[in-house]
Amino acid sequence: MKTRITELFGIEHPIIQGGMHYVGFAEMASAVSNAGGLGIITGLTQGTPEKLAAEIARCQQMTDKPFGVNMTFLPSVTPPDYPGLMQTIIDSGIKVVETAGNNPAEWLPMLKEADIKVIHKCTSVRHSLKAQQIGCDAVSVDGFECGGHPGEDDVTNYILLPRAADELDIPFVASGGQADARSLVASLALGAEGMNMGTRFIATKEAPVHGNVKQALVAASELDTRLVMRSLRNTERVLMNPGVERLIEKEKALGDALKFEDIVEEVAGIYPKIMVDGEMDAGAWSCGMVAGLIYDIPSVDELISRIMSEADAIINDRLRGFAA
Repeated sequence: MKTRITELFGIEHPIIQGGMHYVGFAEMASAVSNAGGLGIITGLTQGTPEKLAAEIARCQQMTDKPFGVNMTFLPSVTPPDYPGLMQTIIDSGIKVVETAGNNPAEWLPMLKEADIKVIHKCTSVRHSLKAQQIGCDAVSVDGFECGGHPGEDDVTNYILLPRAADELDIPFVASGGQADARSLVASLALGAEGMNMGTRFIATKEAPVHGNVKQALVAASELDTRLVMRSLRNTERVLMNPGVERLIEKEKALGDALKFEDIVEEVAGIYPKIMVDGEMDAGAWSCGMVAGLIYDIPSVDELISRIMSEADAIINDRLRGFAA
């Protein structure tokens, strides 16, 4: 399947693996790239330029296909070494960067000078237009269904994607609620040039996370995620568990007086406990509503091959039959 996204990034299939904390390691990124998609290493999971350089080198030993690095820009009391991390990306020969969080304009000149393509994750049309204006090559349009941070507008992809198609000149992919061939074909119909999958890729054989996490996704329904930290204007969609229940009770009790310090036990340092140790009750970790469409734990190659073959059948058999 050829789209503006496959052409832009030099990949076979219009499927991008989202940058996910404590998931986007070399094992995950290389598996997706080897299967014809675009794998992504999560930069902030590595934390330091030295560790990121080592992870990129490890991935380069595992695939000769294109892969990228996610760099999320967040306000922090002790921010990571963003200049060092960005220079490491350039020095390592990476040609695709997925940015998220704050406006990446500060970093675009050095990335462009290194001939790196930038795709920015956006939760609204206005942010997508800003990304286009500052020079991003593509955007990942993230609907309200997504795991992680859906923004504050609560607009689902059935509205957000065609609105983006009406406004944007640069190509975009659909993010949030993406799980299978139906997701891909629907996203293409709504104007996207491919899809970005996050949560679905966690439930694969190669995903470097504890087996409890994968089983939790298979067991979950579309009703098992919750939105937390809304009063802090840092809304996050997470999978329900006892730690999240405690967090929600604190939010109800404290209301607008809630401070981050009140919920630090339920949100800080959670990812190693969940992803590495499999402590599924520890607290809040990002998970999309798409969990309701996860029924198995295939290999990445099996998943992508299935998506593409079923997408072909939908387009050429089911939809063509309606037209006839």
